[in-house]
Amino acid sequence: MPDSKPKRLTLKQTDPEKYAYLIAEAKAPYRGLRKFIYGAFGASGAIGAAVFLAQILAGREVETALPNLAVQIGVIALMIWLFRIDKAGQKS
Repeated sequence: MPDSKPKRLTLKQTDPEKYAYLIAEAKAPYRGLRKFIYGAFGASGAIGAAVFLAQILAGREVETALPNLAVQIGVIALMIWLFRIDKAGQKS
């Protein structure tokens, strides 16, 4: 007696692109969101650094602007570092 059930196709067989996307998302969830956050925080740090650098160049409240500039540069460096770590994880 032949098998009366039709053979079910898997997602891998029917839509390999979608399957590959889902596998990549399962390995590294929210990668797109993380990259957006890195970019947004990096841009925020760059804007803040420009403001505090302008304040230092103008000679206004240098004692408070200098540590704030260092924090903004640190934020930029941290976001670049996190982005690179995320990018290196994507290759493996």
